[in-house]
Amino acid sequence: MSPDACAVAAMAALEGSTDARLRSVIGGNRPTAVAERLYRSGPTAQQRERWPELARVSGALSPGALDAVAERYSAAGVTATFHGAPEYPAVLAIDRAAPAALFWRGDPAILARRRVAIVGTRNATPVGMRVARRLADELTEAGVAVVSGLARGIDAAAHDAVRVASANSAVGVVGSGHDVVFPQVNRGLWEWVAAHGLLLSAYPLGMAPRAAHFPQRNRIIAALAEVVVVVESRATGGSLITAREALRRGVDVMAVPGSVLSSASAGTNSLIADGAAAVRDTTDVLVALGLDTRRAGTLPFDPRPEPGPVDRRVLEAFAGDPLPLDGVASRLPDPIAEIAMAVGRLQGGGWLVEVDGWFQPVGPLAVGASPIRSSL
Repeated sequence: MSPDACAVAAMAALEGSTDARLRSVIGGNRPTAVAERLYRSGPTAQQRERWPELARVSGALSPGALDAVAERYSAAGVTATFHGAPEYPAVLAIDRAAPAALFWRGDPAILARRRVAIVGTRNATPVGMRVARRLADELTEAGVAVVSGLARGIDAAAHDAVRVASANSAVGVVGSGHDVVFPQVNRGLWEWVAAHGLLLSAYPLGMAPRAAHFPQRNRIIAALAEVVVVVESRATGGSLITAREALRRGVDVMAVPGSVLSSASAGTNSLIADGAAAVRDTTDVLVALGLDTRRAGTLPFDPRPEPGPVDRRVLEAFAGDPLPLDGVASRLPDPIAEIAMAVGRLQGGGWLVEVDGWFQPVGPLAVGASPIRSSL
């Protein structure tokens, strides 16, 4: 694991750390330089305002502490990376909500396969469990990787079918650190996915599951999938969040219809009523997967709108650096009002993110140099 990845893992574990705060503190700089500055000089006033706890915990970023982080992750077999690093999965890197830090066990090469997410309610019916298992088993036989959140019910049934098939094609996305299994009943399945597939988390070792973590987990599932299949969902089920996030990304959402008398099918029936394709069998999913090849292969499909001539010129002006608006204007001859409108369009389209008045190009397809600077 690289020194930069160790620094990110250490910062992600600090008290009060959130994805937004971590992204703000790193701010496009090299993580080792950020950690050293925080340890030697403490946070700036702006950093303290955004992350109040940072003033009293930045001492945990000493060189000795970072060495201990490296040893801990090595012993756990967990790899850490950060948004902008070469090893960050390409299919996730261009997502506008890609996590600042990512932790995995297993083989990221699985993400180069065709990918279908199978999600649904934790309180699944026996019929729903059988459907999830059959879909996962037959998709696995067809060479498709199955993505889920490793929750009880539908998610666990899908990945258990992959395990029974002895296929190395399971991708689990979890809402806690790799050493904090949740739910405990899925411990065996969790360890199997880590050993034979890919287990991903946006959270460092030691992080307990929290309600606020699961929307992030669902966004990652939606970003990784080519098709999302909801097997069973109640009217307000968490799997509907995954479906909504998938639709925002242009990912096809399909649903298994159920009885109108079953509360476990209220959400899936609503999805179908709103236009989601119905899943009658695995062939329906394979047909949908075959018709949409935009996300197939090792190169990520970029759903962002293609920048126009002015917007592209503005994007190129960043050259990979985070800049305030006046910094962008200083690199271009265009009127600042026109540049501001272009920056707004690029931000809305997912090409730029803004942190404390500074704009940063997003993802490996952003035009310019490396997305991290070598020094502060």
